Amino acid sequence: MIRTKTWRSVRRACVPYARRALVFGLPAVWLVAATVWELTCPFASHDGMAPRFVTCAAFIALVAYLLTSVRLGLVRELRRAREVARAAQQVLLRPLPPRLDGLALAAGQLSASRGATVGGDLYEAVATVHGVRVVIGDVRGHGLAALGAVAALLGSFREAAHDEAELAGVMRRLERALQRHLRERARSEHPSVSGADPDNPVAEEFVTVLLLEIHEDGEVLALNCGHPWPYRLRRTAEQLAGGDPMPPLGMFPLPADLSAHRCTRLLPGDALVLHTDGAEDARNAAGAFFCLQRALTEAAALGSPVSPAVVVQRVHTALLRHTGGRLADDVALLVVRNDRRRMPAQPGDQGLRRSRAESSNR
Repeated sequence: MIRTKTWRSVRRACVPYARRALVFGLPAVWLVAATVWELTCPFASHDGMAPRFVTCAAFIALVAYLLTSVRLGLVRELRRAREVARAAQQVLLRPLPPRLDGLALAAGQLSASRGATVGGDLYEAVATVHGVRVVIGDVRGHGLAALGAVAALLGSFREAAHDEAELAGVMRRLERALQRHLRERARSEHPSVSGADPDNPVAEEFVTVLLLEIHEDGEVLALNCGHPWPYRLRRTAEQLAGGDPMPPLGMFPLPADLSAHRCTRLLPGDALVLHTDGAEDARNAAGAFFCLQRALTEAAALGSPVSPAVVVQRVHTALLRHTGGRLADDVALLVVRNDRRRMPAQPGDQGLRRSRAESSNR
């Protein structure tokens, strides 16, 4: 049994080498055969066209075979690397479920880095005992360099969203996760370790974050650290005015008195569109900005209630058409539609909502 397993492992290990031998051995055999034929064939002493033609054909076939084999090998390696990268990116920024606690969800991202599906934008939504909690953020910069901060913040949010009773506690957990990430980066990029100055100084690292908490009655609480406010879709697109946001995470410490405030109330059929600033900052060749509100209004006019997946698809299509497919920054969209039925008012609901509003305004 042991010998059988050993033989199987040896045979399995020899398979790649056997394939390489076939790829490069067959052309070598063909070249040797063509050379021997050219030297030993009776026509070799003559200056006829037949020997020359056969020799040229042999070398052309050899070159074509080698080029094809190398190209196919590179294509397979590239396809395998893309599959691995796509799987890793989906684990980091996993697809949202289509429905979550009575809410319809859809999200999508366009990366400014070629060949990447995840950049410096992040989003997540989880159902908790405190309500459905949603985060969207934008790390300074884009592409693969920002993935470390994205991983740190998403990992912290997925735990804190369930553990923290208040939305302010979730935001403080995100701040601590970002600080730990920045300390680790500063330590790894220190000149005493790498022998050169850090590529991205930690002092310039920051993240814009928008946290939302959606209750059963549609009430939406928000905490905003330097992020654009979302749009509400009814018959048209209306950007919510939630007041002046706090500075982005990483620039200044969070204030000691931190409490979420009421952002809006989603009625049945209403939708919220969360986005990063890459959508509104995108320009075309003439320098004109992309009008996100107009694109959302056109998507909302397709029908009622709006489909979150259709909204994401139409905005991405319009954005790529506007920019000609050349994005300067990552773009993330997250659409939440309230599919809950209108609940009849209970005797204690009004007092509960009043106490929530008072606590959020303090």
